[in-house]
Amino acid sequence: MTESIPRRASLEVLRAEASDELAVLIQERLRGGEDPWEFMEDLPSIDELVVFLLRAENIKANDGVRPNSARHYRVLRQIALEYPELTKTVWGMLGERRHRRWDPTIADAS
Repeated sequence: MTESIPRRASLEVLRAEASDELAVLIQERLRGGEDPWEFMEDLPSIDELVVFLLRAENIKANDGVRPNSARHYRVLRQIALEYPELTKTVWGMLGERRHRRWDPTIADAS
């Protein structure tokens, strides 16, 4: 089985979508009364959101099965290969242990 991520849009379009999503997340948290000084550093970057969007599409294409750690690594590595501009972000996401709430390595822990 190939881990290939079908290219659905240019990186510019994906970044624009991610930017819109990030703006919505910020707006929701502000409306909820949260202090931006408290939550802004916990939010993913636009490129991190793009990677997670592509990862989510891969999960959907795999009948919704969430990847184990080995497949997670392969999927993110494939994203870096297919979108070279995201390579630094992908490798940073694979190498860091940020323990952010949205981090899939934390969310997938059981």
